[in-house]
Amino acid sequence: MEKTVSAWMAGVRQGMSERVSGMPLAYVRTYGCQQNVADGEKMKGLLAEMGFGFGDSPEEADLILFNTCAVREHAEDRVFGNVGALKHLKRRKPGLIIAVCGCMTEQQAVAQRLQKTFPFVDLVFGPHVIHRLPELLHQVLSQQGQVMLLGHEEKTIREDIPIRRDGRSRAWVTAMYGCDNFCSYCIVPYVRGREKSRRPEDILNECRVLAQAGYREITLLGQNVNSYGKGLAEPVNFAELLRRLDELEGDFRLRFMTSHPKDASQELFDVMAASRHIPHHIHLPFQSGNDRVLKEMNRRYDREKYLSLIRYARSVMPDVTFTSDVIVGFPGETYEEFQETVSLIQEVEFVNLFTFIYSPRPGTKAAGMPDPVSHEEKTRWFAELLKAQEEIAARNCRNLVGSTQRVLVEDKDGKTGLLSGRTAGSLTVLFPGGDGLVGEFAQVEVTEARGWSLRGQLTEK
Repeated sequence: MEKTVSAWMAGVRQGMSERVSGMPLAYVRTYGCQQNVADGEKMKGLLAEMGFGFGDSPEEADLILFNTCAVREHAEDRVFGNVGALKHLKRRKPGLIIAVCGCMTEQQAVAQRLQKTFPFVDLVFGPHVIHRLPELLHQVLSQQGQVMLLGHEEKTIREDIPIRRDGRSRAWVTAMYGCDNFCSYCIVPYVRGREKSRRPEDILNECRVLAQAGYREITLLGQNVNSYGKGLAEPVNFAELLRRLDELEGDFRLRFMTSHPKDASQELFDVMAASRHIPHHIHLPFQSGNDRVLKEMNRRYDREKYLSLIRYARSVMPDVTFTSDVIVGFPGETYEEFQETVSLIQEVEFVNLFTFIYSPRPGTKAAGMPDPVSHEEKTRWFAELLKAQEEIAARNCRNLVGSTQRVLVEDKDGKTGLLSGRTAGSLTVLFPGGDGLVGEFAQVEVTEARGWSLRGQLTEK
């Protein structure tokens, strides 16, 4: 098998050398969640081994790859718009290779549209066959017409795919793939397939290498990371995986996402409370505060179950912070039911929310449900929710003024010249400092709260 992959890679290198003088450049654009970002880093790893460098714009590229998301309609519309804009570039550069991959392509209607409306797209493939990218590019270079490979989910997990990470301080590590939950609004199980867990030793080895290389934040990924362990020969649940990872040496934070409340456990929170590396922060999507709506969403927990998790987590970690996902205007939701969502966020006091107006996904159960509330009305509800959350976030930020926070410095703001970093509780702080701090931890005293953001200054405390 390896010899065949090597042969495909050699064929791609040869084919590109006949089209391009010098090193061919790839432009890879990823849409959507952190799992898509991790997939994009694997494809960049494969492209690098095939001799590609990487450019910052489509205009300079010899290969353009759009790595897509299917969760919301808006994301799909953006992809179609950006792909359509490449038609003229393809005319000017006939040798340009255009590829579209990821979750969006696994929907039959999308694949058909790409085939009929965008014939200048050379390659279409799904998230299950990333490891076959050398083979697929070799086909593109060897034949006429569009190459398409979809729906080929494999039962085994490939551990031999090289990774070209986008950063040097933060790393994404996939713990498991797929989802078995089938929430009625969600397309993910249909495009990502069933749950499959990586072996704990493979995850441990990857994280150990990252810690030794000086990465300061490692985030474990899974569509439902709390259900980690299904299908493993060795019975290891997610809490036990975290316990083992926490034993690794190094100065790093260990985060994870996304957690499903139905699988969150007291054991998980106990491990977090006793850990050295895991911040006391949990992203725990609740989606709705109303029990009837939660049942229609097929979330398999109710409001009280969710709140009991919050209470227990706070009992073992008094400083714990929470972020969450919320859907506004689920089909059939009434204003009174929406108000229960507002009351839940006021009770929990999340530091941040990722809020969305319901977007129907063809093929999901919710897409066929009666939806009598207008988009305009849902938009008003959405604004009401944002206002309530902004007040909560501003209050949380004011409470931190005067405290000293250990901040992972992530970037430098081009407009203000200030460094930007995140606290253990996942709040962003802006403060003055040198470029050399980017990618490192810093002690920052919070001096000011501006709405729901923080300002600070470096301190030795």
